[in-house]
Amino acid sequence: MTDTVLDRFLRYVVIDTQSDPASSAQPTTGKQKDLGRVLVDELLKIGLADAHLDEHGYVYATIPANSDKTVPVICFCSHMDTAPDFSGTDVKPQIVRNYAGGDIKLAGDTARVIRVSDHPELQNQIGNDIVTTDGTTLLGADDKAGLAEIMTAAAMLVDNPDIRHGTIKILFTPDEEVGRGVNKVDLKKLGADFAYTMDGETAGHIEDETFSADGVEISISGVAIHPGFAKDRMENAIKIAGAIIDRLPRDIAPETTEGRQGFIHPTGVTGSMEKASLSLIIRDFTDKGLTEKETMLEAIVKDVMAAYPGSTYHFEVKEQYRNMKVVLDRHPEIVENAIEAVRRAGMTPVRGSIRGGTDGSRLSFMGLPCPNIFAGGHAFHSPLEWVSRQDMEKAVKTIVELAKVWEERA
Repeated sequence: MTDTVLDRFLRYVVIDTQSDPASSAQPTTGKQKDLGRVLVDELLKIGLADAHLDEHGYVYATIPANSDKTVPVICFCSHMDTAPDFSGTDVKPQIVRNYAGGDIKLAGDTARVIRVSDHPELQNQIGNDIVTTDGTTLLGADDKAGLAEIMTAAAMLVDNPDIRHGTIKILFTPDEEVGRGVNKVDLKKLGADFAYTMDGETAGHIEDETFSADGVEISISGVAIHPGFAKDRMENAIKIAGAIIDRLPRDIAPETTEGRQGFIHPTGVTGSMEKASLSLIIRDFTDKGLTEKETMLEAIVKDVMAAYPGSTYHFEVKEQYRNMKVVLDRHPEIVENAIEAVRRAGMTPVRGSIRGGTDGSRLSFMGLPCPNIFAGGHAFHSPLEWVSRQDMEKAVKTIVELAKVWEERA
């Protein structure tokens, strides 16, 4: 068995680990444990004697300290599942060696093309080895690149005892893609002070800020009556739901916002003449921005409902996750050490925010502050997903350097 980061990555991506939002089980799909067992076996072979897979599908392991200093315990975390957005079955990774530039046509579906115009980061990959799909599935670089990088760095640290470091914890999670990645994690067993998810994109990037996120459920009860006798009496719940959607501001939608702008986004609608339900997600970088959007949304609902005096509605807001920057700003050394590690690994650090969330968002508020570090993948959740070998190698180097920085600064 070969053990480069690329070899590991190619082993992992062919194991189908797609999660399922419709499942109430934990993990949502049993096949995620198939990869979990492979990872545990490899961790044991590396020499991490406590490596194990628990009943909920989490993999835990420890790299023991080899320093006499009292070093904070850090954890590296990646998720095993792939997104339900596109097929993750029968993945056939393709390698474009010594990429010479230009668009990349995918062999299994030539209508699918990774275009430089859509993926400008390809311009920085000339001469590198690019891994893609054949166009018929996801690749799973999100987040099997992170898994491969953590595994390779762990082997490097164990095999090179001259690299001084504190205790390092490894955590591989299921179900991140369906928002349940840390639902059953045992933080007491993990025993880490700080953590890093390896789940970002472009090499050199560190993200210490996420959206704050809420979900909104709107239930509408209309007035149902035989359509032949409906004049001035029927109030169709489907039409009420449609009117609410139609009134959503066009300039506060995912397709019209970027950077630090938030949005209101309808994600589901079901209905009959008598009852209809609307599901929406609200995103903003501040709690104040969330509240403003939720107030605006309920005002729209009330305004629409005023035209339907016989109908009623129920408006429920459910908290999903919060901007991890609130927590991370209390522990500036976490990101400062990551910036130094990226620099030592030969890159210019770029600190930014994610228009989304990570397991780290929730871990931060559960008491384990956790920014996000690049894993090198691009075009997540699509058949155009790709990653370069060289960027994965840079992530491995970043992990090793980060272990060293924490020990030096302890």
